Amino acid sequence: MSHVLTADGGTESLRVRIYDLNGTCVASHAEPYETKFLSGARAEQNAEDWWSSLVKATNICLREANVSGDAIEAMAYATTCCTVVALDKEGAPLRPALMWMDVRADKEAEAVLETGDKRLVLNSNGQGPVSAEWMIPKALWLKRNEPQIFDDAVTICEYQDYLTMRLTGERCASLNNVGLRWHYANRDGGWATSIIEALGMPDLLDKWPSRVVAPGEVVGNLSAAAAAELGLTTRTKLVQGGADALIGMIGLGVARPGQLALITGSSHLQFGVTDAPLHAPGVWGSYADIVYPGRYIVEGGQTSTGSIINWFKRLLGSIDLDDLNAKAALLPPGSEGLIAQDHFQGNRTPYTDANSRGALVGLTLSHEPHHIFRAIIEGICFGTRTILDGFKNGGYTSTEMTVGGGATASRLWMQIHADTAGIPVRIPASTDAPSMGSAILAAHGAGHFASIDEGIKAMVKPGILIEPDPVAMAAYESVYQQYRALYPALKDIREQSE
Repeated sequence: MSHVLTADGGTESLRVRIYDLNGTCVASHAEPYETKFLSGARAEQNAEDWWSSLVKATNICLREANVSGDAIEAMAYATTCCTVVALDKEGAPLRPALMWMDVRADKEAEAVLETGDKRLVLNSNGQGPVSAEWMIPKALWLKRNEPQIFDDAVTICEYQDYLTMRLTGERCASLNNVGLRWHYANRDGGWATSIIEALGMPDLLDKWPSRVVAPGEVVGNLSAAAAAELGLTTRTKLVQGGADALIGMIGLGVARPGQLALITGSSHLQFGVTDAPLHAPGVWGSYADIVYPGRYIVEGGQTSTGSIINWFKRLLGSIDLDDLNAKAALLPPGSEGLIAQDHFQGNRTPYTDANSRGALVGLTLSHEPHHIFRAIIEGICFGTRTILDGFKNGGYTSTEMTVGGGATASRLWMQIHADTAGIPVRIPASTDAPSMGSAILAAHGAGHFASIDEGIKAMVKPGILIEPDPVAMAAYESVYQQYRALYPALKDIREQSE
């Protein structure tokens, strides 16, 4: 039986899965790697760890599934987006990769905005703010702060592209990533040459991958060296994937205009599908063709969500998370007066403020860990509500939200999302959305499905629907308004201290 292989390169690990063509996962293994968190909201990884994790996890999965390399027709993967790496002429990293959540390039983001280029309005929050997470600000940071690294770099690319080079030898980028974060315009001239020329680094264009391929299209076949390490064959096709959250849309089955996806993990991302361009303050996009041909994507995102839960767990040390979750579920909406601002690593949307920070407001001596735990979850859900309000103000509404990722393991978290957003939450049978989306792309690229939509129909299975509680919805309204007041108040305090 034919199979496809996927990889999900995340913040904390790379997970490989093998699927059959019915969408059943027959093997799964994750290999962790280190993230170094540095002062100034910086985060770095060793790119070579991604490759070693892919090799190890693939070989383990082949043994677990009792599948030979000959049976893997195609592979595709989803990775973190905006994780930028500089490579020498041999394709070896010149320095640790700047992770997606690394926002050291805030001044460079301002410089990008100051160019006034028309591309900024087309895909940057409707009015022009640029995130310090994105490719061009990070590349400019390298040029300004590590000029020797920038000059020596033959290739500057993303996590996705690094794996592609290791697998095929191709300097190839995904239309998904470049259309989302590099100001690439698929229907309007391609690369943002006017921006990089205005910033005084026209040589960056030569350092970027020379080929752009859309998700679901074949990049090429595995090289002999890569196939040997992975236990596969040179007949295995590499099918283009993209950013984990966007490929997760496919895995959730969110493909029709008006549908809404929420991808959860270390961060939260909200995506909608439209059949026409849509631009509005507080909304990123719309992006043409980056997931589905002929359709546009609108976007919102929260930089810190699951990563805040992990931070809290580290502070507490040894603790039973199930017990914490159960106690938090008994609390009323509002966590008995405690409110959390979820900007622990800055704000992506709607404020696009890399310098905003997290906060716990209303602490008393009666509050216990489960109060803080619930307040963090509520703050994250309020952050999502803020983004959905921006969507609505911009003309995009949806009657339900389809959710995938780690947060779906908590029924409490999902219920609070439904109660704060005021719409039902749908959870498919498989919540490993980036992996399922990659499997669909690989099967499509191998020729088993005529379109991505056809692959979705065959491989995505229905799950459960969580309805909002009207009583909780009403209770959350006043708490939400208090949450909304935190950002301008704390921003004013922060600016007074600068």
